[in-house]
Order: sequence, then structure tokens, then C-alpha cells
Amino acid sequence: MNKALIALAIGGFGIGMTEFVIMGILPDVASALDISIPQAGHFISAYALGVVIGAPILTAFGGKWPAHKALLLLMVWFTVFNSLSAFANSYELLLVSRFLSGLPHGAFFGIGAVVAGQLAKPGKSAQAIATMFTGLTLANVIGVPLGTYLGHNFSWNVSFMLVGVVGLMAIASVKFWMPELPKSSSAGIRKDLDVLKRGELWMVILLTTIGTGGFFAWYSYIAPLITKVAGHPEGIVSYVMILAGLGMVIGNLIGAKLAEKFSPIYAVIMSMILMVIALITNAYVAGNQIAILVMTFLIATIAFCLSTPIQMVMINSAKGSESLGSSMNQSAFNMGNASGAYFAGLPIAFGYSFTSASLVGAIMAGLGVFIATAIILLRKRRESAIATAS
Repeated sequence: MNKALIALAIGGFGIGMTEFVIMGILPDVASALDISIPQAGHFISAYALGVVIGAPILTAFGGKWPAHKALLLLMVWFTVFNSLSAFANSYELLLVSRFLSGLPHGAFFGIGAVVAGQLAKPGKSAQAIATMFTGLTLANVIGVPLGTYLGHNFSWNVSFMLVGVVGLMAIASVKFWMPELPKSSSAGIRKDLDVLKRGELWMVILLTTIGTGGFFAWYSYIAPLITKVAGHPEGIVSYVMILAGLGMVIGNLIGAKLAEKFSPIYAVIMSMILMVIALITNAYVAGNQIAILVMTFLIATIAFCLSTPIQMVMINSAKGSESLGSSMNQSAFNMGNASGAYFAGLPIAFGYSFTSASLVGAIMAGLGVFIATAIILLRKRRESAIATAS
């Protein structure tokens, strides 16, 4: 395998770990800082907000440098602020550090996805992009469960120290394994920003935000769902995270195959329909200790069938400014993260069961199906207009 793709995967591992480990240690962080679990959910939203703001800005400025140098600088930033998160001793400090550590996330994945496609053999860009995202999914098999275990049995701070160590590994791998590359954007910032005038791009952003928000609505509260609803002991949460991570790995690989066999947008629709069915089912069987484990694996698998196809949908919609478009899709993923955690937290804050998060997620994924269908209709209308004009 191309070492440069492995370097991207290691960076993805670190990003995946810091993004998802907070969900596994949410009760521990809440207890240590003397806040409620819904309040601790704000740390998820703060990180996501950092991604939303940082992705387009850092990608635009990163376009001034060769892609390999931009990726290296983004990893340095990521490592510094995630390490600082380990030393936050109050709600306010952790909120700020989570926001700052999220800033390079979208730009790294955005530029990295385009670089992966450039490094791939002809016709294998989906598999190359999936390789980068494999790092993120493997983080949920190895890094997140380990971080959850350490956070639960020692201190939540240790979880973020571990992220800092992974960040150092990512810096070294990008430095020594990534070949010299041209600028991630040759068009310039002003030309890149022209992509924002395309209506389809905004529809893809909405699709990613709402559709993937369905997954995050469920996953943000997986720890209390497993312990308080299904009645599993707290010590099992780290193992459940491994189970979810395995589903993510498999789903990521399936998603790449679907994107190659079908159009990426159709792969997105199929995955989101299955997600709606799985999340509704989960809400009704969550009290069963065996069923909740099966559904955890299935939901994670289905959700990550989306990662590569939906990224390819965005890259195809942002021709000429692929890095910026790709990074903005990462912003959309994390707007989905923030909105999913927020909307799922509302019924919980009003006293409803943690199973309500799954129903909120099903509604969001269902809306994603309608948005994806609208994108297809828009493309067909545009193609018909072009054919008529010619």
C-alpha cells in the first residue's frame, strides 16, 4: 500500500479518536467537571463548531502551500490543541480547547481526500479515499475503546494525552512518507470561492449535515443508552465502542464498493434508507441487552457506508475547487455531529428516555433521503436543459 495513504490514515486515526472518544467518556467528564451529561454534550458540539469554521478557512489559506506541507502544519495544530485539552480543569477551558482542536480537522480530511484521489491508480479513487477514512474507522476499533477504558478507569485526561501521542505519530508519517506535492489549490482563494455560487454544493452540504446528523444523534448518547436503558455495566461501554468501530470499518469498505458499482449519490440514498430502518428498530429493542449490541454493530456499519460516497458526491459537485469543497463537506459532517447531539439532547433534557435519540436520528436520516433525491432531480433537469440547448 502507498505509504502516503498510510500517513493520511494515521492522521485520520488521530482525528477519529479525538472526535469520538468524548462520547465514550461523556459520563466521566460530566462527573469530573460536576456538570450534567447534556452539558457535557456541548464538548461534542464545540469540537464540531471548530471543524465547521476551520475547514473552509484553513483549506483556503492552506492552498498557498504545497499539499504535503499544508497537511503537516494541520497535524501540528491538531496535536498541540488536543494535548492541551488533557490539562483543561473546567467546563469553560475544555470547551475552548475542544473548539481549537477541531479547527484543522476538516481541512486535513478535505485536502487529504483530494490528495488520496490523486495518488490512486485510475478508477481506484474511491478505494484510496476509503483508505484514508479507514484510519478514522480503525480509531473506533482501537483508539476510542482504549481511550474510553483509560478515561473510565483512570482519568478522562489520559484519553486526550493518548490523542496527542497519535498526533505525533501522524506528524512523523506525513513528514517522511508524503511525497512532494503541488499546491492543494492552483486556482487561488478568489477562484476557489466561486464554487460557493453553485446551488448543488449547498444541497450536498445540507444533505451531509442533516443525513449524517441521524447517526450522530444516536452515537452521541451511546454510553447512557448502553448502561441506563439496556442495563449493561459501565465497564462494557469500551467493548461496545469496539463493536461499533468494527461496524464502521466494514461499512467504510462496503461504501467504497457501492460508490464504484453505483453512482455515489445512489449509494448515499440506499445507506440512508437503511439507517432510518435501523434507528427506528433500535429505539424499540434498546432495552434488550443482546439486541442493543446487534443494532450497535448494524447502525455503525450502515452509517459508515456513507463516508466515501458522500465525499465523492461533494468532490464531483466542486469541480475546479475540489479541496475547498471536500473540506466544506467535513464541516457539514460536523454540523451533523453538532446538530445530531443537540437535537437528540433536547428530548433527553425534557425527561424522555435515551431511546428518543434514535428516533430523532431516524427523522434526520429520512430528511437526508429527500435531499439526496432532490439533488438527483436537479442534476437531471440541468442535463436536460444542456441537451435542449445543444
